[in-house]
Amino acid sequence: MTGRRSPASNEAGSTLLLTIFYGFLALSLVLVALSATSLYLEHKRLLGLADGAALAGSEAFTLDAVQVGVVGPRPQLRSGDVSAAVGEYLRLVPHDSFEALTVTSAASADGQSASVTLRSWWRPPVLTLVVPDGVPLEVTAVSRAVFH
Repeated sequence: MTGRRSPASNEAGSTLLLTIFYGFLALSLVLVALSATSLYLEHKRLLGLADGAALAGSEAFTLDAVQVGVVGPRPQLRSGDVSAAVGEYLRLVPHDSFEALTVTSAASADGQSASVTLRSWWRPPVLTLVVPDGVPLEVTAVSRAVFH
């Protein structure tokens, strides 16, 4: 029995490879979850900025633009006023953390509501092989001007 080895000696070192593989897999999952959370939070922050800009745009009317009808007073919004109000809002509100922030559209299609579309670029907090280099984000918010 000099040439026989026990079956357990053939598997020496295989647990080390499995440990390394599962460690790499766990690290990859943590980094993907971190990137997904960062993307979600950046989208929510951009949506909040667009909501504020749409609200400012929906209040961009003068008292001369208010029409009194059967259902009560209704303000009439003009796209030029909405765009100017959105530009002023974005000038006053700090938004330096957004990369390449642009106003895609700021207008009033029906004269009653202001629609604002903002576009920004998101980059992951940690660069990995499984997450893209960056993703463009675009959000649209609509706010309606009414009197109660």
